[in-house]
Amino acid sequence: MRCPKCGCQEDKVIDSRASREGATIRRRRECAECNHRFTTYEELEHEGLMVLKRDGRREEFSREKLLSGIRKACQKRPVSLKAMEDLVDHIVAAVTMKFESEVPGEFIGTMVMDGLREIDSVAYVRFASVYRRFQEATDFVSEVKKLEAMQ
Repeated sequence: MRCPKCGCQEDKVIDSRASREGATIRRRRECAECNHRFTTYEELEHEGLMVLKRDGRREEFSREKLLSGIRKACQKRPVSLKAMEDLVDHIVAAVTMKFESEVPGEFIGTMVMDGLREIDSVAYVRFASVYRRFQEATDFVSEVKKLEAMQ
């Protein structure tokens, strides 16, 4: 691991612990050159898991892309990064438990919408508008009415 301060590649791990319910390992490191301390995270790689898109294309599953989409939906909303990461962890766990090599994009999209509905209704409508490809203002109104009926 390269030191973010001096670029040296020599370091020592001074602390390790499980993070996010064991999904990642947090390591506290110290640079051998400048003694700068920094933190790294290790995650299990989900190699080979492909997402089957609506148009038939296949794309490699990406936790980062999933988090990015959720962050966009939650932008300028009172949703903590931890809540977003917890939702991503929940979705990744469900996807990896249920699917081995290929996951339908609809499964992921539905899980994101269900999770956002619980976290923040505005973020939910934002995500739903993109995911369901809303074309008219009536599409938004219809979705908000469904959301109100659920609450």
